[in-house]
Amino acid sequence: MSKRVLIITGDMVEAQEVMYPLHRLQEEGYIVDIAAPEKKALQTVVHDFEPGFDTFTEKLGYRVQADLSFEEVEPKNYDGAVIPGGRAPEHIRGVSGFKKIVDHFVTTGKPLAFECHAALALMPFGYLKGRQCTAFPDLKLDIEAAGASFIDDSVVIDGNFVSARAWIDHPRFIKEFIKQLEQHVAPI
Repeated sequence: MSKRVLIITGDMVEAQEVMYPLHRLQEEGYIVDIAAPEKKALQTVVHDFEPGFDTFTEKLGYRVQADLSFEEVEPKNYDGAVIPGGRAPEHIRGVSGFKKIVDHFVTTGKPLAFECHAALALMPFGYLKGRQCTAFPDLKLDIEAAGASFIDDSVVIDGNFVSARAWIDHPRFIKEFIKQLEQHVAPI
């Protein structure tokens, strides 16, 4: 049985938050598929901080190919999932098929990793209620309004949820997600 992970995203995903998990999980021997509203080349963005600005800036980044549309995904074929941040989460949460995919990971207890602004995609469905998680610090009020406890740390684990603030937390975030995956994946 192959070890498989699904990355759930769309256009305007933060470049480092899709590319690093993709490559790092492939290094560990996982087959990684990227799912998006449509099977196409996705436009990523680069968020960075510039002197004199109160918040991050956004520039166009690399393109990355989506392997599947949301409608084509069979969630049961995956051992875990990652939802990267950027601006994609606010869009993908309303796309047909997104909720069905995420419901699978929530109800089965398979590892679900999300970072930065990805919590926005989970909030409308009540997935965060009663949970602890982290996100980009500006989302603290949103996290709390969704009924979750915001923890300002590089990684927060609550059951099968593994969350991180942003790409700066990748080493610890992906390491913890891989630990969760290894606990839930049947031996090959």
